[in-house]
Amino acid sequence: MAKGNKGFGSSLMEGLDEDIDPAQAAPAESIMASRSQSLARIAAGKVVTDRTEWVDPARCRPWRLHNRDLDHLTEDSCRDLIDAFLSAKKQRIPAIVRRLKDDPDHDFEIIAGVRRWWTVQWLRNHHHPEFEYLVTIQAVSDEEAFRVSDIENRSRKDISDWERAHEYARALEEFYGSNQSEMAEHLKISRSWLSRLLDVARLPSEIVAAFADTHDITVRIARDIKPLTSDPRALALMVAAAGAIAAERADLGLVISGPEVAKRLIRATVEPVKGGSAEVTVKGKGGKVILRYTHSARSGFTFKVPPRTGAPAAEVLKAIEAALAKG
Repeated sequence: MAKGNKGFGSSLMEGLDEDIDPAQAAPAESIMASRSQSLARIAAGKVVTDRTEWVDPARCRPWRLHNRDLDHLTEDSCRDLIDAFLSAKKQRIPAIVRRLKDDPDHDFEIIAGVRRWWTVQWLRNHHHPEFEYLVTIQAVSDEEAFRVSDIENRSRKDISDWERAHEYARALEEFYGSNQSEMAEHLKISRSWLSRLLDVARLPSEIVAAFADTHDITVRIARDIKPLTSDPRALALMVAAAGAIAAERADLGLVISGPEVAKRLIRATVEPVKGGSAEVTVKGKGGKVILRYTHSARSGFTFKVPPRTGAPAAEVLKAIEAALAKG
């Protein structure tokens, strides 16, 4: 799964040091500086500080606003960490957590380090029960926790634009009153980059359905598609194209890359003007697509019946009759 952000992280870092008074560091920055000192002590072989300790991963849970898509954490996607932990015989870089008070099943909430947490649990479940979870314990508010997580993960290439966009979208509403300027100021990033990233999370669900993996939706793809969604006609054409792409994936097992999906969606907004029309999909009683068709004044109807739909001929013929009646 691990996919890079195609330059997003490095671009986002631009301007981070502008207008920052070192004497008035933000809480999140101070926390990270403290953590760096702890890491230096660990690397030097000194005693771990009282805020850094080994804990049972089963007593930890991800924070509700963490930026990892848990469904995409697999042996394959975490292979680099698994191999690194086995080679070192331990986890070297601590995660950031805070203590929980009212959860009898968990002692800590993970602010940053969910992937490390998943890896330690995987190792414990695969013949390595000796592994424990190394954490640095911090006392932070929710908004500070979001900034701590952002600072730690901002340049990581194994976090997709999709994951980061949805984390930012939730934080924007919960911590900054939907004020993008305020959020950009707090995070020390440009408003334009924040807007582009949020566009990923704001794509219509009908468009998102065209992508086999949401992690394929990058800032660049959203930049190209999002402006077209404000035009009702273009949006309708892209939604129809997205349905056709999803149908091909479900019926034929055809999976295409994120950039190719984007090209087809955009192309759908201009091709019908030349005399064609958007493809319409019809689902049968079993929920599968049983018919796809296009119609234009010049060429009439073009019907496509996907193979192995399981639908009886009578049902398909009825769908064709309905399409002709609309024509």
